Amino acid sequence: MQPSDYGPFEYSPINRRTPWHWPNGARLALWVIPNIEFFPLTRPLPGHPWEKASGEAPTVRAWGQRDYGNRIGIFRVMEVLERHGIRATATINSDICDQHPQIVEDALRLGWEFMGHNKTNNQRLTGLDADAERKVIRDALERIREATGKKPAGWLGSGLAETWNTLDILADEGCLYVSDWVNDDQPYRMNVGARELVYLPYSYEINDSPQLYYRDRSIEEFELMIKHQFDVLYREAEHSARVMAICLHPFIIGVPHRIGGLDRALDYICSHAGVWKATGTEIVEAYLKTGVKL
Repeated sequence: MQPSDYGPFEYSPINRRTPWHWPNGARLALWVIPNIEFFPLTRPLPGHPWEKASGEAPTVRAWGQRDYGNRIGIFRVMEVLERHGIRATATINSDICDQHPQIVEDALRLGWEFMGHNKTNNQRLTGLDADAERKVIRDALERIREATGKKPAGWLGSGLAETWNTLDILADEGCLYVSDWVNDDQPYRMNVGARELVYLPYSYEINDSPQLYYRDRSIEEFELMIKHQFDVLYREAEHSARVMAICLHPFIIGVPHRIGGLDRALDYICSHAGVWKATGTEIVEAYLKTGVKL
């Protein structure tokens, strides 16, 4: 896309949109997104200032916290989601396929979808020229395809970072949706010429990383936030469809003293009628079938 003062999409105020609804009478699409990430021990970590204080690798304590998520936390998350009949859409650094293939095996067994999420989570797209960025995206998508048997339809940049070239590259590589923009509760079409690329609403609010890790909220507060978010979206969805994203990082939500909060929040959500537990591709395909253009 060309640099512009507004985004690569039309401004569409919610109170002027044509109402539309999900299939089979569903009111709200529940989209759960675990972020399965790999951080090379040989590189400094992005994140909290205290994690970057030394400026040198290895940052053992911070790295170890994240490794806990891949050794233990992700399997607690899998157990909770399976109990609630939720097939997650996992954002995955492609290095996970080589470093921790057992996670991929278990996610495939559970019917999870995978989104591209760069090679590692130390890596950002910002600062790359177009050719280098294209290679990063293409290589990540291809490695995930090799490991899972299916090329990812969606993309979430590490750190939700993009360049002016990202959307065109994703469209060229055949991606159906992207989730970096966090500016809506409904899907919408991106402006990428004649190609099809949809924004699927991710959340920086219902997200354990900013809430529990950076803002130091308790798990009880986060559980209540999830429930309050659901209550409002569920009420609004009676008029027109909504997506509720729950964004998770196994090293944060997957520790013993927090996992129960996720379980209780999902108990609450799943007790309501008309909640569609969907993957990213299912949501986007259902949206496109409506023919609605926001």
